[in-house]
Amino acid sequence: MRALTVRPGQPSTAEVTELPDPVPAAGELLIEGVALGICGTDKEILSGKYGSAPPGRDRLVLGHESLGRVHSAPPASGFAPGDLVVGVVRRPDPVPCPACGVGEFDMCRNGQYTERGIKERDGYGAALWTVDVPYALRLDAALADVGMLIEPTSVVAKAWEQVQRVGQRSVFQPQRALITGAGPIGLLAALLGVQRGLEVHVVDVVTDGPKPAAVVALGATYHHDQVADVVKRLRPDVIIEATGVGQVAFDVISHMAPYGIACLTGVSSGGHRINLDAGVINREIVLDNNVVIGSVNANLRHYAAAAQALASADLDWLRALITRRVPLARFDEALTVQPGDIKTVLTLNG
Repeated sequence: MRALTVRPGQPSTAEVTELPDPVPAAGELLIEGVALGICGTDKEILSGKYGSAPPGRDRLVLGHESLGRVHSAPPASGFAPGDLVVGVVRRPDPVPCPACGVGEFDMCRNGQYTERGIKERDGYGAALWTVDVPYALRLDAALADVGMLIEPTSVVAKAWEQVQRVGQRSVFQPQRALITGAGPIGLLAALLGVQRGLEVHVVDVVTDGPKPAAVVALGATYHHDQVADVVKRLRPDVIIEATGVGQVAFDVISHMAPYGIACLTGVSSGGHRINLDAGVINREIVLDNNVVIGSVNANLRHYAAAAQALASADLDWLRALITRRVPLARFDEALTVQPGDIKTVLTLNG
């Protein structure tokens, strides 16, 4: 079978590799790979900045935004050939820590978790892959074109869940949300905000093209002003930060509404210095009962919430998020950003 592999820690080592077909172990599904979403984490691994191969190996099968169809399934597994599925990314650590021990492996305390296509486990970027039944999620057949969006949607489903949990420390009646960044995470965060009945605003630097159009089609409001100005003007109850830009993160933290909640989902690259008045930020957070939280990854219930959210969404809107589909053999084209890109997808069976 063909698979997209890389030597983690070594840039420019990605290639389509011929590997033996996987043989499912007891309790595993054998899946025919359909498509794979490409995200910033993949690009960091491909540039040698991140990732680790399975123990005893020097190459890692890339890919965590999966979509496939069941080829074979164990008896009484609840799955059947032809079912549309995605695979969960993270696996709990073997100790386990208190969080992993109760299924909250997205909140692992000791860092010994593993992740498909990222950390010590082969990913889903292959013509065939296997997955343990408990870590597979069946999708509605209507999501056949967009099912690879489940994983990024699970990330924002967790972010919104965390916001809700923090808000419930007192009376929580949010009305207005601001999403910073109109990439896939930002747009999917906006989708879930709209589905919650909130007045949703999205800010990004581009002035035209598919990103502003996607926001408008969602029924939200698009802005391309300076983030600090937008936050000051809107005074949102909830902010989902999806850019990972340090200055943007501090702009939203510095200008939240009283009792506001800012959830940071973007990962900053570091090495960028910014000037800020830490005393003023501290004063505002304390006096306004504001909260800043970080959120990453997702567990099983977040994947289920993501599937429900996408099944309830407008399919044409979801399809518009996938701006390019590239065959696996031309994977390098998928890694080069093109004007107007939102989500690029590799097709695995062509």
